[in-house]
Amino acid sequence: MSRRCSCGTVTAGTGPAGVTAPVQYGSRIGGACAYLWHGQFLSRDRNCQAMAELFGVAVSPGAVAAMVTRIASALGRPLEAIRAAVAAADVAHFDETGFRVAGKLAWVHSASAGKYALITVHARRGREAMDAAGVLPSFAGIAVHDAWAPYDTYSGPAGHGLCNAHALRELQAVIDSAPQGQWCWAAQAADALRDMKRAVDAALTRDGTLTSVDAACLKAARHKYRSAVLIGERQTGARAGPLMRKHHALARRLRQRQDDYLRFTTDPRVPFDNNAAEREIRMSKLRIKVSGCMRSITGAQSFCAIRSYLSTAAKHRIGGLDALTRAAGGTPWVPEMTRRVPGAA
Repeated sequence: MSRRCSCGTVTAGTGPAGVTAPVQYGSRIGGACAYLWHGQFLSRDRNCQAMAELFGVAVSPGAVAAMVTRIASALGRPLEAIRAAVAAADVAHFDETGFRVAGKLAWVHSASAGKYALITVHARRGREAMDAAGVLPSFAGIAVHDAWAPYDTYSGPAGHGLCNAHALRELQAVIDSAPQGQWCWAAQAADALRDMKRAVDAALTRDGTLTSVDAACLKAARHKYRSAVLIGERQTGARAGPLMRKHHALARRLRQRQDDYLRFTTDPRVPFDNNAAEREIRMSKLRIKVSGCMRSITGAQSFCAIRSYLSTAAKHRIGGLDALTRAAGGTPWVPEMTRRVPGAA
């Protein structure tokens, strides 16, 4: 507000911090729009309707998109801190999934460790996208993933932990294709994996250390596993047809990478599965299911940046609306890392 004196001098008050136009939305409105759109997955039109009915603010779809883009662009420092924390972790989880962007298939990648989660999007699925994410090129811990080949092209990781939940699903597919009532090598391998998991779970303490594992039980389960995959590899050695070739490749991989699949039995930091990574990318699938595909790669990048920020904030017990309001005001929450990040999720 301004006033002109009789002498001609115009006096005006100073606007609050962050106010740069005669009329504009504040940080709480911007944070709420981002929270409803990318935090609770309302469509953009329903977001506008909710803002009008809840707060009496008739925002337009274009205004919502602009506010969310500004918030995402303010997350540079938090995302760099998250990237550095995951890269420095002892154990980190990696996964990827398809994501429709502008009518084409793109890929969402996740890299997470402990209380930190980085989610990125790229037109490619393989190493080019992993390099762009910026974690694996400098990662020196144990990489937990689903045995997809590009992960093994990195020489930095100290080792690999392969997801046994994926292995169990693949083994179940073999079991389902076997004649009913006939012994199947895949069933024995799956039972052995479950036996080892039960033995390790029984020996894990609350602080995440392995004590007094039943060595006899573990040895028997390992022998059972090894025998099953050797039999499976031999039975499918003819590779007669696409299905048998697929089963042969599975049995061979389970044998060749036995140490990576069974790393959870010797290193308490390595989990049985890769569910931690799958939980991070599940939200992108939910976003597509509720509101359809992203219209542009820029919008997809904003979505992934905000999801990284929200997921990490939630793990640090910071509310999503509060975190986004701070980002909308130009002072986003930045996670701190004072020591090496443990990898077990």
